[in-house]
Amino acid sequence: MNPMPELGKVLLVIGLVCAGIGLLLMVGPRIPFLGHLPGDIVIRKGNFVFYFPLATCILVSLALTLLFSLFRR
Repeated sequence: MNPMPELGKVLLVIGLVCAGIGLLLMVGPRIPFLGHLPGDIVIRKGNFVFYFPLATCILVSLALTLLFSLFRR
């Protein structure tokens, strides 16, 4: 039993995930509504800014869940 085909598949998936993350980091700032949805929490007090993108996290989580469920079938 040769483990090389299994290792090749794992490395391919890791590479695709890294490429996808890189693509999101490149294209993400160009999407105007991402990070500025109603439900994203921003607190500004003097020099301090606290930002928690709650609605954006929920939207991205939902999209990834649907995407992964489609690929699982």
